[in-house]
Amino acid sequence: MKTHIKICGITRPEDAIAAAQLGANALGLVFYPSSPRAVSIQQAIAISNITPPFVQLVGLFVNASYKEMVKILAQVPLNLLQFHGEEPSEFCEQFQRPYIKALHIKENSDLNEQIAFYHSARGILLDTFNPNLKGGTGETFDWKLIPQHLEKPLILAGGLNAENVKQALLQIKPSAVDVSGGVEESKGIKNFSKMRDFIQAVQSIK
Repeated sequence: MKTHIKICGITRPEDAIAAAQLGANALGLVFYPSSPRAVSIQQAIAISNITPPFVQLVGLFVNASYKEMVKILAQVPLNLLQFHGEEPSEFCEQFQRPYIKALHIKENSDLNEQIAFYHSARGILLDTFNPNLKGGTGETFDWKLIPQHLEKPLILAGGLNAENVKQALLQIKPSAVDVSGGVEESKGIKNFSKMRDFIQAVQSIK
């Protein structure tokens, strides 16, 4: 099966259109106010209005309140939720949408034990652990820390770019890859050439 591609941290409709035309399967909208890539509800609606059919809109949240979640979901047609904080599975499950849970890689962490707490998740996103950053670090981690057999489909994130994603795919064979900073001109502003090169690199692996 082909590896799916998510371009995260989309803040402009023109970047969403470009990513979709280049072959991205999913676009990530960050609803975490502390992030430099955070979008308002109005920005998210504008992006959703031009997103082509069959391209998923993913909402990224970090320890959002139930009230905040409901307000956003009432106005933005998100297909998938992505939780990057300490949300328990009971919180993630209550919004009648499929979700993925981000886990941050640490030395000696038992990933399958952590995954067991999120049995209802559609997949698990693995990112670099940084105690000062949430919602995506932009840093790579040691891929050897990933067990050979995970109980859920794996989405690989953390410092990916056109130069290292081939190695990641050959070594890890994830179900999907998630990139943000690796395809940007500046935080929240995507670069067409970098997105093209990244997507072509992923698609070149058969």
